[in-house]
Amino acid sequence: MQIFWMLLTGVAAGVFSGMFGIGGGLIIVPVLVLIMGFSQHTANATSLVALLLPVGLLGVLEYYRAGKITTEHIWFGIVIAVGLFAGAFLGAKIATSLTHEMLRKIFAVFIGIVAVRMWLQ
Repeated sequence: MQIFWMLLTGVAAGVFSGMFGIGGGLIIVPVLVLIMGFSQHTANATSLVALLLPVGLLGVLEYYRAGKITTEHIWFGIVIAVGLFAGAFLGAKIATSLTHEMLRKIFAVFIGIVAVRMWLQ
């Protein structure tokens, strides 16, 4: 049953990632914490494992084929990936120094701020 939930979570994150450019923090992590019972740290790390693979490749190809992005946008994405490489390490260092409860609360505040900003934009 866990495999089913993980696959369903991956599909949902892929769909939302393809639609909105989100997935890990707003889909995968909450499912792992709220449904699967993972700790916040374990959920964060598991989401990062999923991001290690080139999971967005087919979505990028479809956007490119449809003329929605150019090679310049692809280069922008590569530059962002370089930042993600370093940022994920820094974020993991910060997260592992916090308690489970503190990390979960910071994550909840972050999601709330994003939701309000998106609503009011």
